[in-house]
Amino acid sequence: MTAPEPHNDLPLIALAGPTASGKTAGALALAAVLGKQGQPVEIISVDSALVYRGMDIGTAKPTADERAAVPHHLIDIRDPLQAYSAAEFVQDATRLITEIRARGARPLLVGGTMLYFKALFDGIDDMPAADPEVRAKIEAQAAEQGWPALHAELAQVDPVTAARLAPGDSQRIQRALEVWQVSGQPLSSFHTTKKGAGSALPAGASALFSLEPDDRAWLHDRIAQRFDAMLAGGFIDEVQALRARGDLHPDLPSMRCVGYRQVWDELDFIAAQAPGRPINMGLLRERGIAATRQLAKRQITWLRSMPQRHAIACDHPHAVAELVQAVLQRLDHQQQRTPS
Repeated sequence: MTAPEPHNDLPLIALAGPTASGKTAGALALAAVLGKQGQPVEIISVDSALVYRGMDIGTAKPTADERAAVPHHLIDIRDPLQAYSAAEFVQDATRLITEIRARGARPLLVGGTMLYFKALFDGIDDMPAADPEVRAKIEAQAAEQGWPALHAELAQVDPVTAARLAPGDSQRIQRALEVWQVSGQPLSSFHTTKKGAGSALPAGASALFSLEPDDRAWLHDRIAQRFDAMLAGGFIDEVQALRARGDLHPDLPSMRCVGYRQVWDELDFIAAQAPGRPINMGLLRERGIAATRQLAKRQITWLRSMPQRHAIACDHPHAVAELVQAVLQRLDHQQQRTPS
Protein backbone atom coordinates (compact mmCIF):
# COMPACT_ATOMS: atom_id res chain seq x y z
CA MET A 1 0.00 0.00 0.00
CA THR A 2 1.38 3.39 -1.00
CA ALA A 3 1.44 6.28 1.41
CA PRO A 4 -1.11 9.07 0.80
CA GLU A 5 0.19 12.01 -1.18
CA PRO A 6 0.78 15.08 0.97
CA HIS A 7 -1.37 18.11 0.18
CA ASN A 8 0.49 21.15 1.44
CA ASP A 9 -1.67 23.37 -0.77
CA LEU A 10 -4.99 22.32 0.80
CA PRO A 11 -6.76 25.44 2.08
CA LEU A 12 -6.93 25.60 5.84
CA ILE A 13 -10.52 25.78 7.07
CA ALA A 14 -11.30 27.29 10.47
CA LEU A 15 -14.64 27.27 12.26
CA ALA A 16 -15.13 29.68 15.17
CA GLY A 17 -18.10 30.85 17.18
CA PRO A 18 -19.29 31.65 20.68
CA THR A 19 -20.00 28.92 23.17
CA ALA A 20 -23.13 26.84 22.44
CA SER A 21 -23.34 28.06 18.83
CA GLY A 22 -23.14 24.54 17.36
CA LYS A 23 -19.49 24.34 16.33
CA THR A 24 -19.10 20.62 17.08
CA ALA A 25 -22.18 19.65 15.08
CA GLY A 26 -21.09 21.87 12.20
CA ALA A 27 -17.56 20.49 12.19
CA LEU A 28 -18.70 16.87 12.24
CA ALA A 29 -21.18 17.48 9.42
CA LEU A 30 -18.50 19.19 7.36
CA ALA A 31 -16.04 16.36 8.00
CA ALA A 32 -18.66 13.80 6.94
CA VAL A 33 -19.41 15.58 3.66
CA LEU A 34 -15.77 16.10 2.77
CA GLY A 35 -14.98 12.52 3.75
CA LYS A 36 -17.57 11.21 1.31
CA GLN A 37 -15.87 13.30 -1.38
CA GLY A 38 -12.57 11.60 -0.66
CA GLN A 39 -11.19 14.48 1.40
CA PRO A 40 -10.45 13.10 4.90
CA VAL A 41 -10.55 15.69 7.67
CA GLU A 42 -8.75 15.94 11.02
CA ILE A 43 -9.94 18.44 13.60
CA ILE A 44 -7.58 20.67 15.57
CA SER A 45 -9.29 21.98 18.70
CA VAL A 46 -8.95 25.73 19.25
CA ASP A 47 -10.17 25.73 22.84
CA SER A 48 -8.21 26.67 25.95
CA ALA A 49 -10.41 24.47 28.17
CA LEU A 50 -10.44 21.26 26.12
CA VAL A 51 -6.70 20.87 26.61
CA TYR A 52 -7.27 19.77 30.23
CA ARG A 53 -7.66 16.17 31.28
CA GLY A 54 -10.47 15.38 33.72
CA MET A 55 -12.50 18.40 32.64
CA ASP A 56 -15.06 16.82 30.34
CA ILE A 57 -18.60 17.74 31.38
CA GLY A 58 -18.10 21.44 32.06
CA THR A 59 -16.16 21.98 28.83
CA ALA A 60 -18.69 20.16 26.61
CA LYS A 61 -15.79 18.09 25.36
CA PRO A 62 -16.55 16.04 22.22
CA THR A 63 -17.79 12.58 23.13
CA ALA A 64 -15.84 9.40 22.58
CA ASP A 65 -18.07 8.57 19.60
CA GLU A 66 -17.52 12.01 18.07
CA ARG A 67 -13.77 11.73 18.51
CA ALA A 68 -13.84 8.24 17.01
CA ALA A 69 -15.72 9.48 13.94
CA VAL A 70 -13.15 12.18 13.16
CA PRO A 71 -9.58 12.41 14.52
CA HIS A 72 -9.29 15.26 17.07
CA HIS A 73 -6.12 16.97 18.27
CA LEU A 74 -5.14 19.25 21.20
CA ILE A 75 -7.66 17.65 23.55
CA ASP A 76 -6.54 16.20 26.93
CA ILE A 77 -2.93 17.33 26.46
CA ARG A 78 -2.46 19.08 29.82
CA ASP A 79 -3.07 18.35 33.48
CA PRO A 80 -5.27 21.03 35.12
CA LEU A 81 -2.25 22.05 37.20
CA GLN A 82 -0.43 23.15 34.04
CA ALA A 83 -0.81 26.30 31.96
CA TYR A 84 -1.15 26.41 28.17
CA SER A 85 -0.40 29.62 26.31
CA ALA A 86 -1.39 31.06 22.96
CA ALA A 87 2.24 30.76 21.86
CA GLU A 88 2.22 27.04 22.71
CA PHE A 89 -1.01 26.65 20.77
CA VAL A 90 0.51 28.28 17.68
CA GLN A 91 3.52 25.98 17.90
CA ASP A 92 1.37 22.85 18.33
CA ALA A 93 -1.20 23.82 15.70
CA THR A 94 1.48 24.70 13.14
CA ARG A 95 3.12 21.31 13.63
CA LEU A 96 -0.21 19.49 13.40
CA ILE A 97 -1.21 21.32 10.21
CA THR A 98 1.98 20.08 8.56
CA GLU A 99 1.52 16.53 9.84
CA ILE A 100 -2.14 16.32 8.81
CA ARG A 101 -1.41 17.59 5.33
CA ALA A 102 1.44 15.08 5.04
CA ARG A 103 -1.13 12.33 5.66
CA GLY A 104 -3.18 13.61 2.73
CA ALA A 105 -5.91 14.99 5.00
CA ARG A 106 -7.37 18.46 5.47
CA PRO A 107 -6.88 20.34 8.75
CA LEU A 108 -10.07 21.78 10.24
CA LEU A 109 -9.56 24.16 13.17
CA VAL A 110 -12.61 24.35 15.43
CA GLY A 111 -13.18 26.25 18.65
CA GLY A 112 -14.06 29.39 20.53
CA THR A 113 -10.76 30.65 21.98
CA MET A 114 -10.45 33.69 19.76
CA LEU A 115 -7.00 34.66 21.04
CA TYR A 116 -5.72 31.34 19.68
CA PHE A 117 -7.26 32.00 16.27
CA LYS A 118 -5.83 35.52 16.17
CA ALA A 119 -2.40 34.34 17.26
CA LEU A 120 -2.37 31.68 14.54
CA PHE A 121 -3.63 33.92 11.74
CA ASP A 122 -1.86 37.16 12.68
CA GLY A 123 1.08 35.90 14.70
CA ILE A 124 2.01 36.78 18.24
CA ASP A 125 4.97 38.88 19.27
CA ASP A 126 7.23 38.20 22.22
CA MET A 127 5.60 39.83 25.22
CA PRO A 128 7.48 41.13 28.25
CA ALA A 129 8.32 38.58 30.92
CA ALA A 130 6.49 38.70 34.23
CA ASP A 131 7.76 41.38 36.61
CA PRO A 132 7.17 40.37 40.27
CA GLU A 133 7.53 43.93 41.57
CA VAL A 134 5.02 45.40 39.11
CA ARG A 135 2.66 42.49 39.69
CA ALA A 136 2.80 42.98 43.46
CA LYS A 137 1.91 46.67 43.05
CA ILE A 138 -1.06 45.80 40.85
CA GLU A 139 -2.27 43.22 43.39
CA ALA A 140 -1.99 45.78 46.19
CA GLN A 141 -3.96 48.30 44.15
CA ALA A 142 -6.64 45.66 43.45
CA ALA A 143 -6.88 44.81 47.14
CA GLU A 144 -7.58 48.47 47.87
CA GLN A 145 -9.79 49.43 44.90
CA GLY A 146 -11.17 46.15 43.56
CA TRP A 147 -10.63 44.49 40.16
CA PRO A 148 -13.52 46.34 38.44
CA ALA A 149 -11.66 49.60 39.12
CA LEU A 150 -8.51 48.17 37.56
CA HIS A 151 -10.58 46.94 34.62
CA ALA A 152 -11.75 50.54 34.14
CA GLU A 153 -8.13 51.67 34.29
CA LEU A 154 -7.20 49.08 31.67
CA ALA A 155 -9.98 50.37 29.42
CA GLN A 156 -8.22 53.74 29.34
CA VAL A 157 -4.87 52.37 28.14
CA ASP A 158 -5.93 49.22 26.27
CA PRO A 159 -9.62 49.37 25.32
CA VAL A 160 -9.29 46.42 22.92
CA THR A 161 -8.14 44.04 25.65
CA ALA A 162 -10.53 45.47 28.23
CA ALA A 163 -13.49 44.87 25.90
CA ARG A 164 -12.86 41.13 25.88
CA LEU A 165 -12.27 40.77 29.64
CA ALA A 166 -14.84 40.59 32.41
CA PRO A 167 -14.39 43.19 35.19
CA GLY A 168 -13.65 40.39 37.65
CA ASP A 169 -11.11 38.53 35.48
CA SER A 170 -8.27 39.33 37.87
CA GLN A 171 -5.60 37.14 36.25
CA ARG A 172 -5.95 38.60 32.76
CA ILE A 173 -6.52 42.17 33.91
CA GLN A 174 -3.37 41.92 36.01
CA ARG A 175 -1.34 40.59 33.10
CA ALA A 176 -2.63 43.25 30.70
CA LEU A 177 -1.79 46.07 33.13
CA GLU A 178 1.59 44.49 33.82
CA VAL A 179 2.43 44.42 30.11
CA TRP A 180 1.37 48.05 29.78
CA GLN A 181 3.41 49.22 32.76
CA VAL A 182 6.51 47.24 31.77
CA SER A 183 6.53 47.94 28.04
CA GLY A 184 4.47 51.07 27.58
CA GLN A 185 2.47 49.20 24.93
CA PRO A 186 -1.03 47.72 25.23
CA LEU A 187 -1.31 43.94 25.36
CA SER A 188 -3.46 44.03 22.22
CA SER A 189 -0.56 45.47 20.23
CA PHE A 190 1.39 42.25 20.74
CA HIS A 191 -1.37 40.33 18.96
CA THR A 192 -1.23 42.35 15.74
CA THR A 193 2.30 41.92 14.45
CA LYS A 194 2.59 39.17 11.89
CA LYS A 195 5.11 36.79 13.40
CA GLY A 196 5.21 33.10 14.05
CA ALA A 197 2.54 31.55 11.84
CA GLY A 198 3.45 32.61 8.31
CA SER A 199 4.95 29.38 6.95
CA ALA A 200 1.86 27.35 7.91
CA LEU A 201 -0.62 29.92 6.65
CA PRO A 202 0.57 31.47 3.36
CA ALA A 203 -1.55 34.30 2.03
CA GLY A 204 -4.90 33.17 0.70
CA ALA A 205 -4.52 29.63 2.03
CA SER A 206 -6.96 29.89 4.92
CA ALA A 207 -10.64 30.62 5.37
CA LEU A 208 -12.37 31.50 8.63
CA PHE A 209 -16.06 30.70 9.05
CA SER A 210 -17.97 31.72 12.16
CA LEU A 211 -21.30 30.71 13.65
CA GLU A 212 -22.98 33.83 15.04
CA PRO A 213 -26.61 34.33 16.12
CA ASP A 214 -28.85 36.93 14.54
CA ASP A 215 -30.93 36.81 17.73
CA ARG A 216 -28.83 36.87 20.90
CA ALA A 217 -31.80 35.47 22.87
CA TRP A 218 -31.50 32.23 20.90
CA LEU A 219 -27.92 31.81 22.08
CA HIS A 220 -28.89 32.66 25.66
CA ASP A 221 -31.50 29.89 25.59
CA ARG A 222 -28.94 27.43 24.24
CA ILE A 223 -26.47 28.40 26.95
CA ALA A 224 -29.08 27.83 29.66
CA GLN A 225 -30.11 24.47 28.22
CA ARG A 226 -26.52 23.32 27.99
CA PHE A 227 -25.64 24.42 31.52
CA ASP A 228 -28.71 22.57 32.82
CA ALA A 229 -27.58 19.47 30.91
CA MET A 230 -24.11 19.77 32.45
CA LEU A 231 -25.56 19.96 35.96
CA ALA A 232 -27.76 16.95 35.26
CA GLY A 233 -24.80 15.09 33.78
CA GLY A 234 -22.61 15.26 36.90
CA PHE A 235 -20.76 18.57 36.53
CA ILE A 236 -20.69 19.21 40.29
CA ASP A 237 -19.25 15.74 40.90
CA GLU A 238 -16.57 16.48 38.30
CA VAL A 239 -15.52 19.67 40.11
CA GLN A 240 -15.60 17.90 43.48
CA ALA A 241 -13.24 15.26 42.09
CA LEU A 242 -10.86 17.98 40.93
CA ARG A 243 -10.98 19.65 44.36
CA ALA A 244 -10.32 16.32 46.06
CA ARG A 245 -6.94 16.11 44.36
CA GLY A 246 -5.67 18.71 46.81
CA ASP A 247 -3.20 20.37 44.44
CA LEU A 248 -5.57 22.60 42.48
CA HIS A 249 -6.80 26.08 43.41
CA PRO A 250 -9.23 28.59 41.90
CA ASP A 251 -6.54 30.93 40.53
CA LEU A 252 -5.21 28.33 38.08
CA PRO A 253 -6.15 28.99 34.42
CA SER A 254 -7.93 25.63 34.30
CA MET A 255 -10.10 26.37 37.31
CA ARG A 256 -10.92 29.83 35.99
CA CYS A 257 -12.79 28.27 33.07
CA VAL A 258 -16.41 29.35 32.91
CA GLY A 259 -18.61 27.10 35.02
CA TYR A 260 -15.76 25.55 36.96
CA ARG A 261 -15.05 28.78 38.81
CA GLN A 262 -18.72 29.21 39.77
CA VAL A 263 -19.04 25.64 41.08
CA TRP A 264 -15.70 25.90 42.91
CA ASP A 265 -16.77 29.16 44.58
CA GLU A 266 -20.05 27.62 45.76
CA LEU A 267 -18.23 24.62 47.21
CA ASP A 268 -15.69 26.92 48.86
CA PHE A 269 -18.47 28.96 50.47
CA ILE A 270 -20.15 25.87 51.85
CA ALA A 271 -16.87 24.51 53.22
CA ALA A 272 -15.96 27.80 54.90
CA GLN A 273 -19.31 29.29 55.90
CA ALA A 274 -21.96 26.58 55.96
CA PRO A 275 -20.56 23.07 56.33
CA GLY A 276 -23.17 20.47 55.48
CA ARG A 277 -25.49 22.93 53.78
CA PRO A 278 -26.87 21.72 50.43
CA ILE A 279 -25.65 23.45 47.29
CA ASN A 280 -27.82 26.40 46.33
CA MET A 281 -28.61 25.05 42.87
CA GLY A 282 -30.70 28.06 41.87
CA LEU A 283 -27.94 30.54 42.64
CA LEU A 284 -25.26 28.32 41.12
CA ARG A 285 -27.28 27.94 37.94
CA GLU A 286 -27.87 31.70 37.74
CA ARG A 287 -24.18 32.52 38.18
CA GLY A 288 -23.00 29.82 35.79
CA ILE A 289 -25.37 30.89 33.03
CA ALA A 290 -24.53 34.58 33.53
CA ALA A 291 -20.79 33.89 33.32
CA THR A 292 -21.27 31.83 30.17
CA ARG A 293 -23.31 34.59 28.55
CA GLN A 294 -20.54 37.05 29.35
CA LEU A 295 -18.04 34.69 27.73
CA ALA A 296 -20.20 34.45 24.60
CA LYS A 297 -20.45 38.24 24.43
CA ARG A 298 -16.65 38.57 24.56
CA GLN A 299 -16.25 35.87 21.91
CA ILE A 300 -18.61 37.69 19.56
CA THR A 301 -16.69 40.93 20.17
CA TRP A 302 -13.50 39.13 19.14
CA LEU A 303 -15.16 37.72 16.02
CA ARG A 304 -16.40 41.11 14.90
CA SER A 305 -12.80 42.34 14.99
CA MET A 306 -11.91 39.71 12.35
CA PRO A 307 -13.08 41.19 9.03
CA GLN A 308 -11.89 38.18 7.03
CA ARG A 309 -14.47 35.87 8.58
CA HIS A 310 -17.50 34.49 6.74
CA ALA A 311 -20.40 34.62 9.20
CA ILE A 312 -23.16 31.99 9.23
CA ALA A 313 -26.33 32.64 11.27
CA CYS A 314 -26.26 29.74 13.74
CA ASP A 315 -29.87 30.35 14.76
CA HIS A 316 -31.19 29.73 11.26
CA PRO A 317 -33.08 26.41 10.88
CA HIS A 318 -30.60 25.10 8.29
CA ALA A 319 -27.42 26.63 9.70
CA VAL A 320 -25.34 23.45 9.38
CA ALA A 321 -26.33 22.97 5.75
CA GLU A 322 -25.55 26.64 5.05
CA LEU A 323 -22.14 26.24 6.68
CA VAL A 324 -21.31 23.14 4.63
CA GLN A 325 -22.41 24.84 1.41
CA ALA A 326 -20.36 27.95 2.15
CA VAL A 327 -17.23 25.90 2.84
CA LEU A 328 -17.68 23.80 -0.30
CA GLN A 329 -18.06 26.94 -2.39
CA ARG A 330 -14.87 28.35 -0.86
CA LEU A 331 -12.97 25.16 -1.62
CA ASP A 332 -14.28 25.02 -5.20
CA HIS A 333 -13.21 28.61 -5.71
CA GLN A 334 -9.78 27.85 -4.33
CA GLN A 335 -9.41 24.81 -6.57
CA GLN A 336 -10.33 26.84 -9.67
CA ARG A 337 -7.63 29.37 -8.78
CA THR A 338 -4.97 26.73 -8.22
CA PRO A 339 -2.90 25.96 -11.35
CA SER A 340 -3.20 22.35 -12.52
